[in-house]
Amino acid sequence: MKKIFALMLAALILLSLTPVLAEEAAPVVYVTIANGEVVLPCQAVELTDADSDGALTIADALYLAHEAAFEGGTEAGFACENTEYGLSLTKLWGVDNGGAFGYYVNDAMAMSLADPIEDGAYVSAFVYTDTAAYSDAYSFFDVKTAAEGDVTLTLSSIGFDESYAPVVNPVAGAAITVNGEKTDAVTDENGQATVTVKAGDVISAVSETATLVPPCCVVAEAAEEKAAA
Repeated sequence: MKKIFALMLAALILLSLTPVLAEEAAPVVYVTIANGEVVLPCQAVELTDADSDGALTIADALYLAHEAAFEGGTEAGFACENTEYGLSLTKLWGVDNGGAFGYYVNDAMAMSLADPIEDGAYVSAFVYTDTAAYSDAYSFFDVKTAAEGDVTLTLSSIGFDESYAPVVNPVAGAAITVNGEKTDAVTDENGQATVTVKAGDVISAVSETATLVPPCCVVAEAAEEKAAA
């Protein structure tokens, strides 16, 4: 009995010395939604399997973003269904237009809402404003977040060649906007422009010669401002 007791005591001591493993943190992704303008700028979402399909996907990210930020939540703002093209959007940010939506992950076209995504991914979804010719061109900045002050951005858009392969091109002549208002900054032939911004601003762009899906860059708060909040 003494031997058994000693072994049990040793096991208890060993367990007490074993560090408790912290639960693995949920992956975080960033969701931007546009409907002619940016309506949800870079929403941070802790990604979980919201639809219980056993995978972390674009659908989960959009579901959770609506639940967090859309008035009325996911039930009012978001819907999807399986179609011949896979899991597809049927409602985005409250818009039900027969399926005229697009979505990209890290500025690359996605094939289905069921595509898996990983920690740190940027998900961009949008409502087509041209539902006849679908001429809306997906556009994006080379940076998603910036510090306040003078920020130099490069604006690009994605088009398609004769084989329907995606092609990235600089966007020239686009006006940079801050919080929806045009600034004097206009992109040059390389798609570059510099604009002065402050913490909390949302940077985007508009063009008079192309229908752009609005790009998005958010200006982060300074570390001391976050600490004071």
